[in-house]
Amino acid sequence: MKPSAEFDIIVYGASGFTGRLVAEYLAQRYGAGKDIKWAMAGRSLDKLAQVRDEIAAPRETPLIVADASDAASLNALVKRTQAVLTTVGPYQLYGEELVAACAATGTDYLDLCGEPAWMRKMIDAHEATAKKSGARIVFSCGFDSIPFELGVYFLQQNAKAAWGSAAPRVKGRVRKMRGTFSGGTAASLKATLVAAAKDPGIVALLKNPFSLTPGFDGPKQPSGNKPQFDEDLQMWSAPFVMAAINTRNVHRSNALLGHAYGRDFIYDEMLLAGPGEKGEATAQAIAKAMAGPDAAMAGKKPGEGPSKEERETGFYDVLFVATAADGRQLRAAVSGDRDPGYGSTSKMIAETAICLVRDARDVPGGIWTPGAAMGEKLIGRLTANAGMTFKMET
Repeated sequence: MKPSAEFDIIVYGASGFTGRLVAEYLAQRYGAGKDIKWAMAGRSLDKLAQVRDEIAAPRETPLIVADASDAASLNALVKRTQAVLTTVGPYQLYGEELVAACAATGTDYLDLCGEPAWMRKMIDAHEATAKKSGARIVFSCGFDSIPFELGVYFLQQNAKAAWGSAAPRVKGRVRKMRGTFSGGTAASLKATLVAAAKDPGIVALLKNPFSLTPGFDGPKQPSGNKPQFDEDLQMWSAPFVMAAINTRNVHRSNALLGHAYGRDFIYDEMLLAGPGEKGEATAQAIAKAMAGPDAAMAGKKPGEGPSKEERETGFYDVLFVATAADGRQLRAAVSGDRDPGYGSTSKMIAETAICLVRDARDVPGGIWTPGAAMGEKLIGRLTANAGMTFKMET
């Protein structure tokens, strides 16, 4: 912890599309910084000032110039704050210097990363330093992967209460979703594919469901890459584009929690397509689209995003099904009241940052998942402030 820090949170990338939404949320909910001391940072002072005025943030909101390509500016940035919240991706192109600076100075770090190969690289390179300095590095604080990682955590807590033990098998199934993935997500996927073409080691990490749990390999996991009929739900399911990152974060949470879900835990994610022949046809069409040459370019371009109306009319609803060894089942649902890639994500990462610096002061340094670090405290904040619901279903 850095009790003498000038700021609680600096939003780095505040003049970008998603960073702007984060700053707007902080301005609307937390105002001029009387409760949460926050600032906006980016490459251009003029652009930051323009965004500050357009989102009606207080005129006294501090503006800080920093550039991912300028190590000195990043070092100066991180020394002024308890936490840096960064929306500047793809992180494998623009994130490493900032992670290194935070780890070295004991500054907390939060991002929206969905790039498992880069995340593993950061774990290998900087986790020991973060543990020593006290920096809490928290990846994947948006739609990838909070609803899924915390959804499994929430369901497993209820399984322990009901059964006395965690479930060895959980399925995540996206029931409904309206809204686009972010341009940053598409750019990250493209950058990952480019990197994988140059480095066979990255391909191996991308194929390994336990790539974020160095030193631990669990049981074989379902691939989720082909349409299948779900007997439990009597529906067809299709591959889900975010599963490749979400499943790995869930397994990392399990490891960070001392394998609270068991060392033989099995988890997969798919998108529900519906029952009968129509559901099968829909599932096949989704799988075909995901395998197409343009799959990596889905969504907006970086810096672009949906209109305010599109963000506010978006939503998502994810079902989680836990199965005990004797066949008993429990079900939970996690939902959000905005489009997943922008409206809900911007609220999620803002509240996660506040939770980390205000409610989770006792969490030691290291590279964390949101659920493993903050658990019930974060669920409480997201439910109270970010338009998310976590509930058990019968």
